[in-house]
Amino acid sequence: MSHLGASDSLIVILLFSVCPQEAFKTITHILHTMDQGASLKDIAIDIEITEEEEEEVSSLLDQREINPNDAPDVTEAQTEGQDSLAAHSNTKALIKDRDPKGINKYLEVTFEDVIAEPASVSSFDKVWLWSHALFEVSRLWFYRIISLLLAVPVALVAGVLFAVLSCLHIWLIVPSVQLLVINLHWIKMIWHNVLDTAISPFFRSFGKCWGFIRISLEKY
Repeated sequence: MSHLGASDSLIVILLFSVCPQEAFKTITHILHTMDQGASLKDIAIDIEITEEEEEEVSSLLDQREINPNDAPDVTEAQTEGQDSLAAHSNTKALIKDRDPKGINKYLEVTFEDVIAEPASVSSFDKVWLWSHALFEVSRLWFYRIISLLLAVPVALVAGVLFAVLSCLHIWLIVPSVQLLVINLHWIKMIWHNVLDTAISPFFRSFGKCWGFIRISLEKY
């Protein structure tokens, strides 16, 4: 005798492949109990199967990575926790990769890309080291200071500009283009007929006339 919870209907489906008669009785019992007003998660079923059949069902569950004791319902707290974890991971990814589409790869400039001394002339070692260090530090921290002052206002202005551009594109430009395309449809039909009836035959005949001309060069 094996006691299984009826909340996981996949277990009953797997039983059909092992012992269809017991699975049919199980489904009949579930439907009859639900007609009496009981909820599906409150129904408990006793299925009489042999030890070999129980081992086969367990192996099928293991192959599908299913735990029959897992509750099918996801609580609201678990959902909120998953949402918060997803938002936190998205925030970390946004901070880590700030140029995902690589639109500013050409700005990856280091000291070696700007200043280089050939072998024939060289400054003092300390001068070279301090120049390298000051270049990197000044480039990094001045960018941070300037971005601290300008990044938020410029981002706000850029957002407003692109919002206006999107609004104009959606509500003005595209409808105007569609209106023009619709009104030019009859002009397209007339011009197509003019080309087919008047211009195309003339140039086709002209091309055939000139196509029969042969030019040969002979040396005397």
